[in-house]
Amino acid sequence: MPTPSKGSVSLLSPISAGKNRVVTDVALDEINKQIIEHLQRDGRMSYATLAKTIGLSEAAVRQRVQRLLDNDLMQIVAVTDPLTLGFARQAMVGLRVTGDLRAIADEIAEIPEVDYVVICAGRYDLLVELVCTDDAHLLDLLNEKIRTVKGVTSADTFMYLKLAKQTYAWGTR
Repeated sequence: MPTPSKGSVSLLSPISAGKNRVVTDVALDEINKQIIEHLQRDGRMSYATLAKTIGLSEAAVRQRVQRLLDNDLMQIVAVTDPLTLGFARQAMVGLRVTGDLRAIADEIAEIPEVDYVVICAGRYDLLVELVCTDDAHLLDLLNEKIRTVKGVTSADTFMYLKLAKQTYAWGTR
């Protein structure tokens, strides 16, 4: 596994939307919490720096990080700015659906332009974030992929004008 110091990375958790994850009292000791919190602030921090900061050996930190990754307690990923990659249009879509929410969420999650799907309560059954190259791409995605999913009854689209804040450093409990 490459060390966290290679490449531009950031820490995200929870890991997989495809898993049926629930809030639990995960038994994280204080050292693992410190590791997570440091990597949330700087995912590029080297094992050596992290070890010195926490007061463990580099090998111990490397093993702990690997266990956190292997147990799906965290992941280290590159976080990019969609605009710089040619994705000029982002939108959140509130969907109302009939039928099995999980099955519909799973089907929508398979669409490559979808980067976020959440089953929720309230006005919408699902919230779906889309990343598109332009308005024509967004229209095609909504018309040909999202609204054609069996069970989708309505879609309200909220186009992003400006991203004011996005963070992944919410700490641990």
